[in-house]
Amino acid sequence: MSGKVVHFEIPADDSSRASTFYSGAFGWNMVPVPDMDYTMIGTTPSNERGEPTDPGSINGGMYVRNEQLPKGPVITVDVADIDAALDKIESLGGKTVSPKVPVGEMGYAAYFQDPEGNVLGLWQTRG
Repeated sequence: MSGKVVHFEIPADDSSRASTFYSGAFGWNMVPVPDMDYTMIGTTPSNERGEPTDPGSINGGMYVRNEQLPKGPVITVDVADIDAALDKIESLGGKTVSPKVPVGEMGYAAYFQDPEGNVLGLWQTRG
């Protein structure tokens, strides 16, 4: 179903420090992704693909803060078609921050800004 919040992201200046903090504060499982400045965050029991097994739960990720990505935490919304979603968002006064990009073999991601200035993410599962 589209429109669900399916992921979150937290930017960090120091991934090691942030991983230690979130792991200690909440017991989150922090798994660095090889060859990327990205860490997967497990907040809940998950299956072998990293998908939460508890209804309503989500997992997330952490990236190294940089000029190309949002400066603050991001919630990510599932959509059937990122390009169509970005068109609709722009027709409602939002704007594209980062267009659709592939994420490995899993799917596609993009970022947009709402009319209030908040940056959110979009996710389209590869199908």
